Amino acid sequence: MENIVSAKEKFGALLESQRRRVAAMRAQGDFIDYASLPQIVIGVCGGDGIGPTITHEAERVLRFLLKDEVASGKVAFREIDGLTIENRAAHGKAIPDDVLAELKACHVILKGPTTTPRAGDEWPNIESANVAMRKELDLFANVRPVKVPEEGIDWTFFRENTEGAYTLGSCGFETEDGISVDFTITTTDGTQRIAELAYDFAQKNHKSRVSIVTKANIIKATDGKFLRLCQEVGKNYPDIVTDDWYIDIMTAKLVDQKRRAEFQVFVLPNLYGDIITDEAAEFQGGVGTAGSGNIGKRYAMFEAIHGSAPRMVKEGRAQYADPCSMLRAAVMLLSHIGYQEQADRLTEALDKCMFTEKALTVTGRDTGCTCTEFGNYVMRTIEGL
Repeated sequence: MENIVSAKEKFGALLESQRRRVAAMRAQGDFIDYASLPQIVIGVCGGDGIGPTITHEAERVLRFLLKDEVASGKVAFREIDGLTIENRAAHGKAIPDDVLAELKACHVILKGPTTTPRAGDEWPNIESANVAMRKELDLFANVRPVKVPEEGIDWTFFRENTEGAYTLGSCGFETEDGISVDFTITTTDGTQRIAELAYDFAQKNHKSRVSIVTKANIIKATDGKFLRLCQEVGKNYPDIVTDDWYIDIMTAKLVDQKRRAEFQVFVLPNLYGDIITDEAAEFQGGVGTAGSGNIGKRYAMFEAIHGSAPRMVKEGRAQYADPCSMLRAAVMLLSHIGYQEQADRLTEALDKCMFTEKALTVTGRDTGCTCTEFGNYVMRTIEGL
């Protein structure tokens, strides 16, 4: 009986915390209008491991593309240190308070990979900086594009970032008689806003299909709600075809050469999005080539989807790290703040450098070019477009 009473109290506290979160969502208002800002501030955080190397290269290319805007004061870059594992461990926080304040003073953030300690590591068990940033800045949409032109693949994934199994992943408990319980959360407000963002993207980018991915046949309350609400949003976009798939069959269809080129835009809960976007990135050349955006109404953060690769640093190979993931993230940043022409030019240059011309190749070792050499190659290509 004591187990049941304790479980009821814990569940009640979780529900109250989620009610407060929903109230905060409703109080946020509309998305920020970047065109109305006197200056757009881009924060640059290098992170750990190879992070500073590849982030610096992406910043260098961004400055090249936005040189006129920087000169006029319309765009400003702000360097933000303090997301290294050493500094976070010293403060015992995923994001130290002073660093968080600096992040909140920016409009968008270009962020390098950060190290998350594991059991047995030399570091204290602090939360992931990514997870903490998504919570603190309410970055509810994780947007990941994957493109392989020669195979007809042009996918964009909209993964819900603040709900599902991850948001309460550390809030489960085990009873004295050996029963372990975890929680997953789906809210009306949270689902509607990720669905609206996905369909709005599809409409603005001339996409004709949005695929909803769940396991609604089995997980009926939360996945069923996610599917139903996304379908309701889809009715507001009559020119876009909506279909839905279960996560298990979708993992198979992505490797089906007869079907995979038919998919365009995906919207899916947190856990499924995390898994399937790593699978999808393999078609493009692996997670090292994929960037992502984390979008909220007030803030946005753009990053690589891979880790900090500390082994490369220890082996003295950081200068050979592939910057393509961060350069793809830079494309998303440019598009998000309204510089679509520059985003398109960078996309065209990357497609040429990565897929068609391939005059230089990054291998992660001295068998290929350096990160800086590849950045120079991309900028030369932009100039030649």
